[in-house]
Amino acid sequence: MADRNADYTVPGLAKENGHEIAGLLQQRLNALNDLHLALKHVHWNVTGPNFIAVHEMLDPEIEKVRGFADEVAERIATLGGTPSGRSGQMVAERSWEDYPLGRASTQEHLTEVDKVYDGVVSDHRQVIAKVADTDPITEDLLIGQTKDLELFQWFVRAHLERS
Repeated sequence: MADRNADYTVPGLAKENGHEIAGLLQQRLNALNDLHLALKHVHWNVTGPNFIAVHEMLDPEIEKVRGFADEVAERIATLGGTPSGRSGQMVAERSWEDYPLGRASTQEHLTEVDKVYDGVVSDHRQVIAKVADTDPITEDLLIGQTKDLELFQWFVRAHLERS
């Protein structure tokens, strides 16, 4: 059965705009779900010096990103869209490659995680710019998430930095 949009969106927003924004948010939901899975994968497979620091650093990031996905999914539904958390759809619709590493050192994993954050943050910022004039509520939601995602990326980069 195909997904379909509801016959409504939020008050003050044209239905077409609400459904368009819901579509943009579905891509953010896919990215956040993928980020959550990649971070958990790293959590399980990181090795070497600083293992415990990275292993424990990732837990709160993972939980926060899972919460972000839930916020985005609920915003999609509020706008009259149909949020999808199906893995097949996520993989089919994504524009990025799968996380490349298995068991690897902290430096190798953090180098790849930095790249993942680059993509997620850049794409969040693009959607912020697209919705800014139409839907300040969605804009605000994504701005708050981007602030935290940028902070998490800084944590990663601080581990990579050479003193």
